[in-house]
Amino acid sequence: MEYRRIKDQDMDGDPAKQDIESLRGKPTLLDGAHFPAPHDKSKWKMRSIVTLALTFLTSSQAILIVWSKRAGRYEYSVTTANFLVEALKCTLSLAALARTWRIEGVTENNRLGTTVDEVGVYPIPAALYLVKNLLQYYIFAYVDAPGYQILKNLNIISTGVLYHIILKKKLSEVQWAAFVLLCAGCTTAQLNPSSDHVLQTPFLGWMMAIIMALLSGFAGVYTEAIIKKRPSRNINVQNFWLYVFGMSFNVVAILVQDFNAVVDKGFFHGYSLITVLMIINHALSGIAVSMVMKYADNIVKVYSTSVAMLLTAVVSVFLFNFHLSLAFFLGSTVVSVSIYLHSIGKLQR
Repeated sequence: MEYRRIKDQDMDGDPAKQDIESLRGKPTLLDGAHFPAPHDKSKWKMRSIVTLALTFLTSSQAILIVWSKRAGRYEYSVTTANFLVEALKCTLSLAALARTWRIEGVTENNRLGTTVDEVGVYPIPAALYLVKNLLQYYIFAYVDAPGYQILKNLNIISTGVLYHIILKKKLSEVQWAAFVLLCAGCTTAQLNPSSDHVLQTPFLGWMMAIIMALLSGFAGVYTEAIIKKRPSRNINVQNFWLYVFGMSFNVVAILVQDFNAVVDKGFFHGYSLITVLMIINHALSGIAVSMVMKYADNIVKVYSTSVAMLLTAVVSVFLFNFHLSLAFFLGSTVVSVSIYLHSIGKLQR
């Protein structure tokens, strides 16, 4: 498998060898390590801004997707929208790199030029993210915005299990307990006592949520293996190549799925202000997560996710006549507790 090649590759003569050796026995951002709490006012302000930004972006993501539909369907091409998300993220990465070049100059770790071996690992996660991102549009035929916010937390389970299987990371007992609670919370939130159907989400919706979780988990684990192979490599360079392949695969998706519609009606046919805001939201969400890891910690992500679930539900009550039931409230509370326990379990490993 490709991830084995990344993990077990002989690094003699590799400039990344010193990077990896220097990290042994030390916590990394990807291990969920806490950083010293910022004491100066500027860092506290940045932490607050990033936390609020991530909460807002996370809570509005599902709402914007649902809101962009007209009469229950997407008037725009979801493949073109997904392409523009990747293009915007690529542009933002280049802008961040340009700033780095102005400050530090072009170095071995921040130059775009690279080898075939280094670039060759990016197509797999890019393809996985392509399918996962396209699925998130179609899952809304079976779930509402609050339900989506609940079910997408299943990727915590897939990521944890794949860490254990692929990267041989030991999971604590607290984390395994958090997985059980997460499944219970997701199921409870979907209970529908007022109908003959026990769960609000039909079987196909659950299957799509599980597939999305598996794709997201595997892509995340694979990407972490790439990053850890050369941790001193500028993250914007790594993101740039990932997004370049993401754009390429989305072009193929456009040709396969929406070629006739794009030719006949135009690339931006059916776009509205909500569609544009949705694209910007998707692009900025990825940037916000990176900034949280830099300026805050995993606990901030936990609180942001928990608050976002409730905010999505409250806003959906007014926009989409969503019924905020006791089952949903209890389920979302259990999910929030499970996410918190999972984060604490990381620190106890």
